[in-house]
This record gives sequence, structure tokens and C-alpha cells, in this order.
Amino acid sequence: MSAAGDGEDGAAAAAADTLVLEITEAAASPSSAPPPLPIPVSALAAPLPSATVLAVRADRSRLVESSSYFRALLGGSFSESGSGYVRISCDLAAAVQVLRYLFEPPGSFPISHHNFLPLLEGALFLAVESLLADCERWFRTVRSRNSSMVVPLDFIIETWYFAQKHGVTFVEDVCPGYLAQNFVQVISSRSFVHIPYDLLCSTIESPHLTVDSEKQLCEAILSWISASRQSCEQSVSNSADNQLSLLSKVRVCLLPLGFAAGTKRNCFEFGNNAVCMILNLLKDSLQTLLYTVTDDNLDSYRIRLTEYSKKIVLSGCPQLTTQFLYISALPTDLDAVFKRTIVSDVNDGCFNHYNGLVKKAKTLSFRNFEDLQYLLLRCPWINEINLSIDTSVILSKYSIISSRSEVRRDMNQNLSSYYMQSGLYGTSVNPVFSNISKLILEGRNDITDMNLLEISMLKSSLCYINIKHCTLLTDDGISTLLLNCRKMHSMVLSYTSFGNHSIQTLCSLDPSDSFSYHKDEHAHVMAFRLQELHLEGCEGISCAAMSQLVSNMNIVKSLCLRETSLADGALCNFVGSSLEYLDISETVVSMVSLAPVIRRNSNLSCLKTAGCRNLLFEQGEVQSTSGNKYGRFLQEITSTCYLEDVEMGWAFCPVRVDDLIPSFSKVRRMTVGLGTTLPENILHALPEICPFLESLVLRFQVISDRVVRNLLESSTNLQVLCLHYCLGSLTSFSFQTMAPALRILRLQWVTPWITNDDLTILTQNCNLVELSLSGCKLLDSSSQEIISSGWPNLACLQLEECGQITLDGVDSILDCKALEEVLLRHTGRGIGRTIITDAIRELPLLRKLALDLCDASEGGYDTPNVPEGKMMRSVRMSRCKKSAAAGRSCFGEAPPSSSIPKPVQHRETIVLEWSSRQLTTTVVEERL
Repeated sequence: MSAAGDGEDGAAAAAADTLVLEITEAAASPSSAPPPLPIPVSALAAPLPSATVLAVRADRSRLVESSSYFRALLGGSFSESGSGYVRISCDLAAAVQVLRYLFEPPGSFPISHHNFLPLLEGALFLAVESLLADCERWFRTVRSRNSSMVVPLDFIIETWYFAQKHGVTFVEDVCPGYLAQNFVQVISSRSFVHIPYDLLCSTIESPHLTVDSEKQLCEAILSWISASRQSCEQSVSNSADNQLSLLSKVRVCLLPLGFAAGTKRNCFEFGNNAVCMILNLLKDSLQTLLYTVTDDNLDSYRIRLTEYSKKIVLSGCPQLTTQFLYISALPTDLDAVFKRTIVSDVNDGCFNHYNGLVKKAKTLSFRNFEDLQYLLLRCPWINEINLSIDTSVILSKYSIISSRSEVRRDMNQNLSSYYMQSGLYGTSVNPVFSNISKLILEGRNDITDMNLLEISMLKSSLCYINIKHCTLLTDDGISTLLLNCRKMHSMVLSYTSFGNHSIQTLCSLDPSDSFSYHKDEHAHVMAFRLQELHLEGCEGISCAAMSQLVSNMNIVKSLCLRETSLADGALCNFVGSSLEYLDISETVVSMVSLAPVIRRNSNLSCLKTAGCRNLLFEQGEVQSTSGNKYGRFLQEITSTCYLEDVEMGWAFCPVRVDDLIPSFSKVRRMTVGLGTTLPENILHALPEICPFLESLVLRFQVISDRVVRNLLESSTNLQVLCLHYCLGSLTSFSFQTMAPALRILRLQWVTPWITNDDLTILTQNCNLVELSLSGCKLLDSSSQEIISSGWPNLACLQLEECGQITLDGVDSILDCKALEEVLLRHTGRGIGRTIITDAIRELPLLRKLALDLCDASEGGYDTPNVPEGKMMRSVRMSRCKKSAAAGRSCFGEAPPSSSIPKPVQHRETIVLEWSSRQLTTTVVEERL
């Protein structure tokens, strides 16, 4: 900015202590236009008459008192000191804001992010000390913990650049801290990638950096780096150095193993180093931490906990043990000897020295905690507990040949005793659990009725329970739980013994009911208040009991009756109008009962009807009520609903694209299966019909290159594509296009032509975390390397009838360190006897392993009683029937007129399942 002036015709104004201040925009070109007419200061709040020049009548004394600039200009030896008309050249908008600040009544002109920069710029140029102080005070308030003020990221970035240019130190002090404490919100902004390197670096180094997980921070940095690579603002060398510097600030040992492995695709050195560090921690985390404590270098192992933390996510990080929680909560000024004592004490499991430690160590990270005891045992605000594990693969419908169990030799009796006394299973309610409203125990097939009775102690708070696949529970046990916990309104009871007795409890009068004066007689039963009920696979429910239950549920929002005795007689009794989720798949209902339900529930966003053959028929097992007219299935759903999740087959027969628009315009997940064949025009138009489509599963459909290629190119949000047993002329052209969003790809018996070259192209076009291939006969042992190097972050790999992939062993598959689930069946007789032990040791996240004894190079596999890994849940081994003609082959002889082998017939499956207490070995007749 610059200033200049001369005076003319100002004597009268000077006498009245008023001057005319002409302000010209510094960036404007010189003009010969006559001077503008002066306006009063009070008119500055209105739109300005000109964007380049302005004349304002202002009080000379006020200007001199408030501004060093005007004090020198008007009160010194300059010619303007006696003039009534003064010209200055500066930023017009900034000068206007300063004049409003000086002359408007106090409090009527607040500072905000809309006017902060003009005020700051004007205050600096015109040297208004009071305004500079107010600007600093306001800006520091933005950073205050007690402030609810949220300012746009663009404003912070612009202010940072301005401060660097003009040397405003308080801005440089505040910006990193503000971004650090609000980092979770900051990274969701589109402007995040525009943060300058030095500001981002200072933000990450701030002790107040608050993130949900180290993965979240790493993802943000990688996103910033990717955008930086595409810009030309920095030299190549400086850009590379900055990127390495940012990545070096990530605490790689706190990353999920799968995510770390995935970074190898674009940052191989960083990702490989992270994977190696995590694997080393998994081998001996205690010793590593003890060495680190001795060297006083704990920062790289501290979980980022600050006073602003609201959520900490540690999923996918088996290397993070209790010791990590301890060291993360410890104050930084503890001496190394005491830190070593704490880490060692936690490792003992029995907490012998705990009381002494509590007296010595106080956590400074969370304001809610008084000491370490509150961190581990005294968290009364906890209201949700999730103890779910993988569900058993053995369902009640399978034929069990034999089963035996043996206690795990590594079971820690002391640790078990400790937890048995921790309140959930004790005789009185521990304060830690007194507020628990949501309890998830899915897959815990070692939970008994006695455990449910102990859980009943949460009756004052428990509202939601998930005991899906808890197979040891009886109908009586579940009924007792419902009888005691009358506040429950959401229950997931799928694949349990839930039956008639439990339904009687749900439908019986509640003596403690608070709805005693409700006009609806159903309001006095527990079923009336249910908001969510999932009974998938509950086979012990009679038709009469189902009808009674359904007739009492009036406000339910989420209802799953899949694979139950549900029929028209029961569904016709349902009068609810609040449904958002309805799954009646594999039942015998027809349109006579479903149509009224669809019409009444206009908020229905999820509808699953796969396997409902009776939807094709015009009449079900009951007669339509008088005057109840209904149309075909497609007509009913398109006239009422705007669905987001659909699973359909029978009776879903659209012909024209218009049949599905606009009712399917919000669909994100779609499954189409047996019972219908969608025409090609519908399949090709799916990206147009469902612009937000994220997941598509097609079974027994006719597909083509045109359809699949268009899906991958046009469905930009598509993350899941599953093609099962589909017909059509599919070729490698289908997948020769980029699909950056695709994460799960399942191709079952649809792509027999896939070669290693096709696999290589796939690795270049999409970043998968799950790959399932069946019937790809042209693949060989080289395919392993392509898969492991192309998708290092694979979590699930399923290969069936895929040539000779495992003919030379499985070394490259074991290099995919993020694998959680592996299925190898009929992929080549080269899998060694120790595959189970090797996989558990090399793949720390592995939970499920499925093999075929036909692929064993030595005729079988060794099975450990105690898996070394912490995650292993089940191992399945299938055995095939072999005919004399087929010899040792897994295939029968092909008919003379065909080159295709007979389908493999599996005789039985051996299933090993580990729980926290025992190993169960089961042999079933079916192939699992």
C-alpha cells in the first residue's frame, strides 16, 4: 500500500473538525474522472457506489486518536495536516472495514471470518493498535477449547498466507493448533489438499493433533501428497523431500496391518517398512516397548490421545496391546524406570502392583479421567460393548457325522478368573457396566443360558442385544432374558433357538408398562415397543406364534424374518407403518399379504424378497380382504417406495428402463438372483437408473462385455461387483478399464478365459481388498505373484477350480500379510502338510482358512491344537469322492462328447473351530 495527498477547498471542513477522506483502490488504474461525492461514515454499511474510489466524511480527532498512520499524516509536518480533503491509496475494502470499526458504536460491528482479513490488513496499514489487539483476541478465541466457533478451512489457509507475507506472528501461532484440534473435520474439507506444506507440517507436529486413528492421519497425508504430485507449484525435488518428511511423521507401528500393506502399491518403501515394523511388534511387542522406554523414545508408540479426543479406533491392529494403552495415557514427565515398571506390570495380567501404580501415575490426556484406574476399569460413560466374533460355519441344517472338543492348552486360568469377577458375570452390577444399553455378542457360541441370566443384571439400562449365532442358547434362556430386561426395544436373534416360548414373553402383558393408559391394547406388551427384530433362520417358530408376534409389532422399523415360517396368514396381521427395513427372503408369502405392507410403509428403503416364489402367484394361502386390490410386485414397489437396498428374484421383471425410474434412483446396493432374468437394456442402463450404486450382485443372469464394461466405466461409486453363475459372451475386454472405486470382485464360474495377462491388467485397473475366482482353468503358479504384488492389501482371497495355482506351494500367497480369509480348493496338488501352521504364523490377521485335501502334496495337513496366531477362528478341509476310473483325480471322467469334467462331488468337510476355551473338531456330510 502507498499514501499520497493534497488539499483543496478544505477550510470549512477543517473548522468543523471534519475532513473528507478520499480512498482510492491501490490496484486501480489512474482515472481522470471528477472526485466522488462525499458520504457519511454511517453509509459505509450499505453497498458502495464505486469499487475503485470513495470519499467519506470523517471526524479528524477520532482518526488521529485511533491511528498512528493518521496521527503522523494529519498531525505532523505533512501538507495534509491542515487540509480538509485528504487522499490516500490503499486496499479500499480494508479501509472501509477499519472506518466502520472506528466510527460505529461498540459491539455493533463484530469481528467474524467474513471481515477478519480486511480488518487485519487495514489495521496493519493504518496502524490502528486497538483493532490489531481486537483481531488477535478474536483469532485466539477461535482456537479456544471452550469456543464453539468453526471457521472455514479456506479462511485459515488465506489467513496463513497473509500472515507469512506480513509477518503476523499470532496467526502463525494459532493456525497449526486450530487445525490440529479440529483435524478430523479439516480432512473432510475439499480444501484440505490446498493446505501449504509448512502449515500442514506444523499441524501434524502439534501436541494437540487429534485423530480417530493413525490410519486416518496417514490417509490424509497420502491424499495431500497425491494432490501435490499433480500440481506444478513445487519443484520435483522439493516436492519429493516434503512428501517424505510428512510420511516420516506417521507412527507406522500404530497403523492397521492391512492398510499398511495397501500403501505399498503407491509408496512401496514406506509401506514395506510399516509392514515390517508391525510384524516385528507382533512377534514381541513387550520387549520392543521395554527397549523403547529405556531409550526414552515412546512417542512413536503412543496412541494420539488429547483433551479433544472423542473416539479412538484401533480395529485391524492386533499389534496394539494393553501396554500401548498404558503408555499412551502416561504423562510425558515420568521417569524411564517407572515407565518400565508399568509396562511390565500390565504384561503380568494379574495387576499385582496396580494399586501402587494408580497412586503414582495420573493421566493428563482426558479431562474425564482422574487416574489410570478410570482408563481401564472406571469408565462409567461406556454404554456399548461389542464382543462379536466370526460366526460358526456349521448351521443346524447340516448333517453332523461326528464332533469332539478339547480344552485349549494355552488358556490362562488367572486371566479368566480376573474377568469372571469384573461385573458382567458377578453377583452385583459393577459401576463400569451400569449404563450399558447396547450389547453385541454375535458368534459367541460358547455363551449359555446361565450367561444370559447374568446379563439380565443390566435390566435397568439394556435396550439392544445381538446374540446372532449363539447356538447354545435355548428358547427358555432367551425368554428369561426378555422377561427380565423389559426395556429392550432392539434384538438381533438370528440363528438361535428363539421360538414360541420367547414369543409368549414378548406378547404377554407387562406389569411395569408405562403405557398403562394407551388406547391401543397392544401397547401393554413388550412386542409393541420393538423397533428392531431380526429372526433370520429361527426355525422353532410355529405359524400361530409368528402370527401372534407380527400382529403385536406396531412401530417396528427394522424387521428380518428371512428363512422363517412366515406366511400370508401372519403377514396379513401386520399393521405397522414405520418400516424402513424388511427382509422376508426364502419365505412363502405372496402379494396378497405383501402389497398392503408396502403401501402402508412409504419410508421403506430396504426390501429383500429373494427366494419368495409365491410372489409370482396372484393369490396366496389366504383370501384377499374385501376390496383389497393389488398389482404385480414391480408395480407396487415402484409406486410407493424409494429404495436404497434391494435383494430380489421371483416376480421382479422390469422390461423398460422407465419401469425403475425414479423409484430406484437412490439404490446403493442391489442383488438380483434366481427367479428373473433382467434384459440387457436394463442391465446396461443400471448406472443411469441407480447413479449412486455401490454394490451389485448378479446371479444366474445373462451378461455381456457391453454390460460389464459400462458398469465399471459409468458407475463411479461401484465398490462391489459379484457375478455368480452368469451366462453370456464375456471376454477380457470387460475388465480393460479403470475402476478406481472397486474393492470387492467375485467372479464365480463366469470367466474361464482369465489368464495371467488378464490378472495383471486387473491389478493395474483396480485396488481390490477381496478377490474370488472360480473356474479359471488357465491360471498357474505365476498367478500367485501377480496377485500378491498387485494387491498387497488383500483381506480375502478365494480360489476354486483355478488351474494349477498352488502346484508349487503357496509362498506368494503368504506374502499377502493382510489376509483374513483364504479359500484354496482344487488349485493344484502342491500345498504342504504344514500349511495351517504356516498360514497362522505368516498371516497374523488370518481368521478363516478353507482347503481341499485333494490339493495336499503329502496326502493331508497337520492341525495344531493351539494356533500361534491370535485371530484364527476356523479351518475347513473338504474331501472328495473318488471313483476307480478317476484314480487320484478330483474329477470324474468326461463324457466322450465333452471336454468338460464332471462336477466334483465332496464327500464331507472337516471343520476345526477355536473358541477362547476349546478346539472343536466337527465332520459334516456337506461341502462347506
